[in-house]
Amino acid sequence: MEFLDIVARGYTGEAVAKEDWDLDYVALPLMEIVSNYELKRPADEILLTDKEVAARYFEAAVEFLAESGVYNQSTGRVIRLTKEEILEAAAAMNKPVTVGSGKDAFTFEPRKPDSTVLPGVVAGNPGCPMNEDIFCRTVRSWAKEPVVDMITCGSIVEVDGHAVIRATPSEVIALRREMKYLNQICDEVGRPGLGRLAAESSVSEIGDLAAMAPGGFRSGDAHLIALSNEMITDNDNLIRVANAIDTPVLNASLACVMIGGLAGGREGAAVCMIASLLADAVIGQSDYHLCHPIHLKYIATSTAECMWLQSVVCQAFDACAPAVIVCDIYPKSGAGTKELLLEVAANALAITVSGGHLEGVGSCDGLKPHCSGLEARMMGEVGKAAARQGLTRETAKPIIRELLKKYEHVFPVGNEGLCFDEVYGEDGEPRDFWLNMYEEVWQELENLGLKK
Repeated sequence: MEFLDIVARGYTGEAVAKEDWDLDYVALPLMEIVSNYELKRPADEILLTDKEVAARYFEAAVEFLAESGVYNQSTGRVIRLTKEEILEAAAAMNKPVTVGSGKDAFTFEPRKPDSTVLPGVVAGNPGCPMNEDIFCRTVRSWAKEPVVDMITCGSIVEVDGHAVIRATPSEVIALRREMKYLNQICDEVGRPGLGRLAAESSVSEIGDLAAMAPGGFRSGDAHLIALSNEMITDNDNLIRVANAIDTPVLNASLACVMIGGLAGGREGAAVCMIASLLADAVIGQSDYHLCHPIHLKYIATSTAECMWLQSVVCQAFDACAPAVIVCDIYPKSGAGTKELLLEVAANALAITVSGGHLEGVGSCDGLKPHCSGLEARMMGEVGKAAARQGLTRETAKPIIRELLKKYEHVFPVGNEGLCFDEVYGEDGEPRDFWLNMYEEVWQELENLGLKK
């Protein structure tokens, strides 16, 4: 398929009002598909362990995408995809993806459930609003962690005392600052070739274009090609795709399907998430996928429902179209709290044993810069320890349940924790209380059966 042929369908497809799209093309079809494919699962199921069921989820998602298509909100028209096109794009993603360069390059491979292949670790809190100083200090805190294989970052929302405004000069300057800081930090910590998922300060396509200028993206870097909720693209994101054609920049698909939203409960949301990633495989020419479910009430990916959805998505692709699936970890709690470390550990376990790779940590729901490199260390060490140990979905389930009991009380009330300066010192290292809390949580994990 030629990319512009796909783009043209957004101008020739049937015209649909946004509210009609939401109901007639998303909500109602998903309800019917969940029923027709008999996808309802026991309410207390924390991880999926049935490959046949995982395959049914994938098949349901292909049918949903082929029937409904993708909505181009810029044109108000539907981009139609055939089942053959969807499956062709999915099959093409069964390949390793190398990020970064030189001695710092890392290769992500499609992983299988219960695999001893170590998960890749992408550290950072994409989209979190922050000023330039905190941006630099937080990125440095996780870029220097040995367990980290790739980095990402928050969004700079103020430059030179001016708020960053979409599609204005301030956005271009913020994006250029982001890329400059990322380059400097990687060089300073001795990892110049470390891969970056970048251009996070890019609110519009203008910022993404600016990242291609000299001093911006390096070979093996990636940027986001996102679908909006649910199953929606626009010309902004299509320009991002075009911007990366014939460059070494990788396309990372992203879907943030809401559990309890238009897609319905967790089963419908899982179908919608798989369909969204498949859509981005075609339209976004994705090199790998980012799976980021959002709990409508509690937001956090460390909820039981979101961890279950991530487990289903990883296994559905493994069963029918192996691909590199990277799952986001966005806990409710912020830095300096024990609950944050517990949430990260549970979420990292669920993803790892289900066949996914790890990205995070978007502490405090990714809404405030209450984050640090220490929870990224927890995410990476837990995931890699679980794989080395040969932990399976069955052996991980009781550990995850015990961890849930220790932190689920924070979901209704919040737990924003502390800002970066309160958990890291001027020397750029974790403060003693934060490091002691980390060791305390690791001792609890070892008591539950996870070997460090």
